[in-house]
Amino acid sequence: MKSNDSILYPPLHHRLYSVWYRHMRVYTQHIVSNGFPPFLEPLIFLAGIGLGLGQYITEDIGGQTYIEFLAIGLLVTASMWTASFECTFGTFIRLEFQKVYDGMLAAPITANDLIIGEIFWAGSKGFFFSFAVLTVLIVVSAFGQVVVPLPNALAAPLIGFVNAMMFAALGLLVTSFVKTINHFNFFMTGLISPMFFFSGVVFEIDRLPENIQPVAEIVPLTHSVRLMRSICGDESTLLINLWDVLYIVVFILVVGYFAVRRLKKRLIS
Repeated sequence: MKSNDSILYPPLHHRLYSVWYRHMRVYTQHIVSNGFPPFLEPLIFLAGIGLGLGQYITEDIGGQTYIEFLAIGLLVTASMWTASFECTFGTFIRLEFQKVYDGMLAAPITANDLIIGEIFWAGSKGFFFSFAVLTVLIVVSAFGQVVVPLPNALAAPLIGFVNAMMFAALGLLVTSFVKTINHFNFFMTGLISPMFFFSGVVFEIDRLPENIQPVAEIVPLTHSVRLMRSICGDESTLLINLWDVLYIVVFILVVGYFAVRRLKKRLIS
């Protein structure tokens, strides 16, 4: 005898896909205005800092020029920013102002499906923007400014995907506490922005003071950046790579669990 859930609800992958598909349709209606700024921002940063500051940094970093070192880090941060904005401001607007979730929950999906679907949607955006930045870097490499380590760098969008899922889970957990949209400024300015500068994107973690280096190991971006550098030719031990993968998986599961648990109460209240 079938349970009520199997009668009332379609298969799980259909439910998650329906959430993803809804967001994709809305997002692509204004693909230029939605997609162009997040895609352009890391390239402007690369040009401004890499070409400008890079002229004063003559020392190679792990056998790479400074602009190449910076470019690899920006493949990860593109997914961090888009997932963070999507699952904070975006989720809050859909929840509190547009009341989108009220209509979605009237369909045969659960609150859990909706929130997990949000995480997968943010992961897809992270994959897209990492791929887009990688594509531009490959084109730019034809002019000799950046050498993209192919074919290993083609795995960059996959790391962008899991990195975006990490920050989607974190963003949703923060959203579950937020009562007004202005409170997200504390999250963006107090956590995301510092993480950008102290996770091995702009300079090596080894250059930090020894008492601060353990703090860098706590924040999630460090592990995604280190994995990205590893596949792009940076020398790192297998043990460190396994630690980074374990951190990412545990972070998504644990933070995602509490995000789902808290937001579910808010959705059905």
